[in-house]
Amino acid sequence: MATTSSNYSYVPYQVMDVGNTNLRATLLRYIQHWYWFLLSVGVLLAIAFVYLRYQQPIYRSQASLLVKDEKKGLDSESMLKELEIFAPKKVVENEIEVLKSYTLMGRVVKQLHLNVFYYQDTPYGKREVYSQSPVRVIVEQASPGLYSDDTPIKISFTNTKTVQIGEQSYPVNTSIQTPYGRLRIFPRQAISAATEPVFIRVLREPKVVNGYLRVLKAEPTSKASTVIMLSLETGTADKGEAILNRLIDVYNEAAVLDKNRVAANTLNFIEDRLRLVAGELESVEKGVEQYKSDNGITDLTTQAQGFLETVQRNDAELSQVSVQLGALREIEEYIRQQPGNRNGTPATLGLSDPTLINLIQTATKLEAQRNDLAQTVPEQNPLLRTLDAQIRSVKAHMAENVSTMRSILTKAQNQFLRTNQKMEGTIRTIPSKERTLLNITRQQAIKNDLYTYLLRKREETAVSFASTISDSRLIDVARSDEKPTKPNQPLTYFLFLLVGLLIPAGAIATRDVVHNRVIKRTDVEAQTQTPILGEIVRKRSPESLVVSSRMHSVIAEQIRALRTNLSFLRENRTSSQVLLFTSSINGEGKSFLSLNLGASLALVGSRTVILEMDLRKPQLRNSLDLDDGPGLSNYLIGETTVDALIQPIEDNENYYIIRSGPLPPNPSELLSSNRLEKLILELRERFNYVIIDAPPIGLVTDAQLIAPYVDATLYVVRHDVTPRNYLKLIEMLHREKRFNKLNIVLNGVGDGESNYYSYGQTGNAYSQHDTGKKTLLSRLLSNT
Repeated sequence: MATTSSNYSYVPYQVMDVGNTNLRATLLRYIQHWYWFLLSVGVLLAIAFVYLRYQQPIYRSQASLLVKDEKKGLDSESMLKELEIFAPKKVVENEIEVLKSYTLMGRVVKQLHLNVFYYQDTPYGKREVYSQSPVRVIVEQASPGLYSDDTPIKISFTNTKTVQIGEQSYPVNTSIQTPYGRLRIFPRQAISAATEPVFIRVLREPKVVNGYLRVLKAEPTSKASTVIMLSLETGTADKGEAILNRLIDVYNEAAVLDKNRVAANTLNFIEDRLRLVAGELESVEKGVEQYKSDNGITDLTTQAQGFLETVQRNDAELSQVSVQLGALREIEEYIRQQPGNRNGTPATLGLSDPTLINLIQTATKLEAQRNDLAQTVPEQNPLLRTLDAQIRSVKAHMAENVSTMRSILTKAQNQFLRTNQKMEGTIRTIPSKERTLLNITRQQAIKNDLYTYLLRKREETAVSFASTISDSRLIDVARSDEKPTKPNQPLTYFLFLLVGLLIPAGAIATRDVVHNRVIKRTDVEAQTQTPILGEIVRKRSPESLVVSSRMHSVIAEQIRALRTNLSFLRENRTSSQVLLFTSSINGEGKSFLSLNLGASLALVGSRTVILEMDLRKPQLRNSLDLDDGPGLSNYLIGETTVDALIQPIEDNENYYIIRSGPLPPNPSELLSSNRLEKLILELRERFNYVIIDAPPIGLVTDAQLIAPYVDATLYVVRHDVTPRNYLKLIEMLHREKRFNKLNIVLNGVGDGESNYYSYGQTGNAYSQHDTGKKTLLSRLLSNT
């Protein structure tokens, strides 16, 4: 037996850019199935076209609103705000919450009757309309069936004054009772029998309000700006514009109404006081008239007149102090109220202290903001807590100011009372009748001055009430884009195109994962360190022998390259070489490769014999169309000699075959006999190369029984056939060195997957296209 070695240092890996090659191989693998990609993309683009045709277009409407940030006074709170860089931002955020509140949108929906949706038939299905609808429907009293989302209600037109719902006709501009409830239908334009029918769908107001709030966007134009950009997406442009314009109107109305609450409360207070003072003045005037008539008094002395003027001035100031004390009592009652229990704003009649008035205005604004915010957020919201803290802080300052003013006014009142007492002592010296007349006249003058003062304040408050405007200003009315924003046609086509590419790619990738087959060279390199001796492209011709002196196809050249690489597996270039071909399972092409490698070796003058040692399922005899006859099984049991078994292969000089012979019942026992070693020794002496076509190692142990007698083992791994889990078996065999000089041959490599040579490049003499021409030319020459 020839000596063999399990240690070798040459590793016939190919030097190449693995990353780029792997990427190229992967791309070319997918390009091979270009027709599936083309079909998938075509179908998906057609679906995208139909989808865009039948999809309801969505338009975006926009409007801009300026929120004024008026700073009044320099109280402690405003001074603290001066230190905040983005104070206007806080104002804008509060106003954004108000604009997006359920209350305001509810008013818009109710005023515009947005819970009724109108549709008309088009070639691409029902499309929503708004102002183009020929009629407007108002729901006066709905029945449960009105809010059904299944089918819309069809309204057709019979003449200029009648519409038809179902099978029943109804007059327009009249409250009508229908199966859907009591409705009222108003024509928006002239209707006739030729008017296209309209379909309506009615939804509950809360659902509609929430739906519009979800698509309503309110954002500041910049961080330091107080301009709010409102945008809304709807099925019709005119509907979105109407909603935004009405929302701004409702927002301004609410702001004006909130600001007028202070003036309204002051007017009510003045009116009540006027009615009271007018009654008292009338009573005093009648008393003066009656007293003068009864006592015949026509004039008073100069001294009495002077006393009277002094007392009148003192009493007038005393009355004004009383009015101010009354206003302070109302302010104290307001201060004791908790935030959120706003019952009105206290009147400030007679109070001229600018600090107190500014504090009242600040508290009023804060409570208005709190009420607006409480409509959209829960009580535990940090913004509400912050507003409550600010309100309590302002009221604390108000309490301190009121306490100081009350102390001052009380002292003044006491001073005026003492003055009155002093004057009354002096008046007692005047005759009784004149003193009585003086008292009556004094009361008359006091009431008259108070009445005049209240009239003047009422007019001032009325002017302020009438001139109140909102703190916001409309910059741009709502406008819509000419083109719909949704669906986005370029994006839709791109996404469908992407899906069209991903579907076949995913299918191919899924197939690779599910089938668990070796697909590319990197699959082998990732699982085993076993050297890869060569790569053979997928066979396209039906012939079993593809190597001859006149064949220059890609696969023939790759087998020649494999023949060249065999020289690196030799330990002695003058001795013969025994090669074992095996694989993992059937169908991986080991018989085909061993047969053609032997033919390639014979072409260079090397005497080569191939042994059909797959005693269980021989393939070589069928490939060469050989008859059944004695073979290895006969030799192993001692029935024949080597000379009787060696048979030349036609048209192949220096190439011989030893058939397997009859199929034995015990192949493993035959291969374990010492006659196998004797056979290989004798063939070594007579031939340069002995090629053994052994059974797959993943199924039986025959190949391992032959392994000790060979110089090198070529393990065939076929693309898209060999399971990946067998690569671990190859790695184990390589590490444990069960086979001498174990190398892998990649078989069945598809176009673009070969990493051995770039045979498929344009202009290469070995390209498959050129090979076909050379083969045809060779056939023509041989026929001549």
